Amino acid sequence: MDIAALVAWIVTALGGFVLLARWIGRGGLRQQQAGATRFPAPLVFGHFLLAAAGLILWIVYLAADTGALAWTSFVILAIVALLGFTLFARWLPGYRSASAPDETAPAERHLPVPVVAAHGLLGATTLVLVLLAAAGVGGS
Repeated sequence: MDIAALVAWIVTALGGFVLLARWIGRGGLRQQQAGATRFPAPLVFGHFLLAAAGLILWIVYLAADTGALAWTSFVILAIVALLGFTLFARWLPGYRSASAPDETAPAERHLPVPVVAAHGLLGATTLVLVLLAAAGVGGS
């Protein structure tokens, strides 16, 4: 279960990198001053940095096999999931708007829907796998 959680976390992180790069590339940081984006930079980067810290902690847990590290990783991941859900809730109204994204559209309108969906579903799967692993389910 530990390795399955690691693999799911890494694949989720790859999708997150794609989304972050796309948001930055489409001007998400520049749009902060004008208020054109619904994604505050602290929320975006907090989600990213906490997820990365949790992944590193999970890798340390795999090496050290200390239950406290597994539970700490889970708590961090739960916070990451809440931040991610907040981002999703802020993204959804813009996605639902009828107009096609153009150069003046908020950066988040350019996020690819399949990547957003896969990132969210894999994130939820990772959360469950980390919980199960921390609880000792499927362990040796």
